[in-house]
Amino acid sequence: METHRQRAVGDAPPRCLRMLGPLALARRSDALALPASRKVRALLAYLALSPQPVQRSRLCELLWDVPNDPRGELRWCLSKLRGLLDDPDRPRVVTEADTVRLDLADCTVDAVEVSAASRDGIAALPPRRLKHLAALFAGDFLEGLEIERCPVFSAWLAAQRRHFRGCHVALLEHLARSAEDGGLVHLEQWLKAAPFDLAAHELLLTALARQGRFREGDEHLAAAARLFETEELDARPLHAFWRQARMRSEAELIQPAPAMPAPDAAPAHVEAALAPTRRASIAVMPFADLSGPLAGRRGLGAALVHDVITRLAKLRSLFIIAQGTVLTLHDRQIGAEQAGRLLNVDFVVSGSVRRHGRGLAVAVELSETRNARILWAETFDRPLDDAFEVLDEIGNHIVAAIASEIETSERNRAILKPPNSLDAWEAYHRGLWHMYRFTEADNGEARHFFERAIGLDPTFARAHAGLSFTHFQSAFQGWAERRQEIDRAFAAAGQSLLVDDRDPAAHWAMGRALWLRNQHDQSIAELEQAIALSPNFAQGHYALAFVHSQGGDPSVAISSSDHSRQLSPFDPMLFAMFGARAMALARLGRFDEAADWSLKAAARPNAHAQIMAIAAYCLALAGRTEQARGYLAAIHRTLPHYGIDDFFRAMHFAPDGEHLFRQAAKRIGAA
Repeated sequence: METHRQRAVGDAPPRCLRMLGPLALARRSDALALPASRKVRALLAYLALSPQPVQRSRLCELLWDVPNDPRGELRWCLSKLRGLLDDPDRPRVVTEADTVRLDLADCTVDAVEVSAASRDGIAALPPRRLKHLAALFAGDFLEGLEIERCPVFSAWLAAQRRHFRGCHVALLEHLARSAEDGGLVHLEQWLKAAPFDLAAHELLLTALARQGRFREGDEHLAAAARLFETEELDARPLHAFWRQARMRSEAELIQPAPAMPAPDAAPAHVEAALAPTRRASIAVMPFADLSGPLAGRRGLGAALVHDVITRLAKLRSLFIIAQGTVLTLHDRQIGAEQAGRLLNVDFVVSGSVRRHGRGLAVAVELSETRNARILWAETFDRPLDDAFEVLDEIGNHIVAAIASEIETSERNRAILKPPNSLDAWEAYHRGLWHMYRFTEADNGEARHFFERAIGLDPTFARAHAGLSFTHFQSAFQGWAERRQEIDRAFAAAGQSLLVDDRDPAAHWAMGRALWLRNQHDQSIAELEQAIALSPNFAQGHYALAFVHSQGGDPSVAISSSDHSRQLSPFDPMLFAMFGARAMALARLGRFDEAADWSLKAAARPNAHAQIMAIAAYCLALAGRTEQARGYLAAIHRTLPHYGIDDFFRAMHFAPDGEHLFRQAAKRIGAA
């Protein structure tokens, strides 16, 4: 979408569409009269925000509740839009086959501009740009454009309003925090938009305390406390914060110079180690139930949310707000974004469910609380033959996507911070970033950051599991003395279990360490315990596939590999999931399939030498010897002496598998 920066000064756009407030449209600088029909206006807004062409059937479902001729009414609405948007030489309402889209590349749309900034990252914007975007808000999104008996549109409208309210508040927050004068004007706007946001109250009280305006601080605290109590919310954190801010300010007035720490004061990293490790926090808000008489807590939406909260809690990698708390906020008509700020969580999940005929549609999105950035959004539409089975399948996808997206977000955030500023949680995710690159140098960096996380918090089970993984890799890849690294992998996994034997990652690490020790049955038992604790733990399913692919049941390996990929389709270990499936297929004599899956594994950007070897040997078994020799040559460019014995030092095959892969090696001269 073209912005004001791309157009010459004074050159007004052909159309300017305003949706952040009452809907308005202008041609050049002249306001256009919009049709009285609410559905024409709603259609304009919906298409303007749709990044892809929309099926006509979807538009009919959006705006018409079983009318006599929905497509006829849609054609009439589109004719009205053409009159508003098209120029003689520039059609902007584009119909192709059975789809409709708006081509607004030469126009400005305030909501699109804000959404693009949110998607790219509000935190990185300069103050001038923040002010421009904040000034675009003239009210609520599509203010006054409610349509009765259109539940799909109403759900979309509610979701967009939540999103843009969150964007507005995020812009005001960043303006307030970046202002040299404390941003009191922006703070007031922030509090008006999000009156229960503890961070806004704390920032305002801090600014008032620093300026010695204690009477005004007392007055604001009293007013805020009354507001919180009216909604039956806990105002004690505000009282505690004001006491601390006032005491600090009064102490600075008495002694402006900062006091030197006592000679025996504990270093900062020691103090950090005494505090419990921060975890990413998340609130899963009740899903809007658009299923008519089933709406409410007893409907499918309530069952799905309860299931998602329970499964996320079992992962033990996130801090989950209890369902009772979010239900209470929901009952008080507090929206998802506002609830996220009130609860001071990092992420919020919201969504809706709707029955349609014999089907169920579930729309869900995951967003960052402070930046209003949508990390992930998806719509699931399934036939409702078995409600429990459908909810179970959708719940699996939702939980896996949430866990994966949050881990990726936290890894990317940690890699941008100076290493000496990381807390235990951030050091752990910095370690994950290096760990998943699968090079010897990155493995060493990962080990360093996991050890740093453990130093900051010895009770951090996942950091011990990550450390075990790095020692596993050193043994598996032959990067260090094997026996010593196996012992270290086992010891770190044991520490992870001692810290938290309910964490699936601890049992996962122990299962892998036991596999290194050739304790096959014990390894299987630990990995099965990992997925029993958390059925959505994709790494547990993959590790089970890996172990079974060599020395266990290859059919189980295939199903476990498939399940791990269903749970985490963009997992950094995807190459290994493919590789395990390929080895299992080879043991079953399905050589052509094994070759195809091994090629998928080798094509992944972080595939290492052992994965390339799986491809070479599976291709050889399928009779594709020239292609197999090509992969062997690729390995030899970095490991000139690599052969089948190196492969077997890494893998633990049953006799049938070892015989099979030795035959493959002979065919391409790698024996």
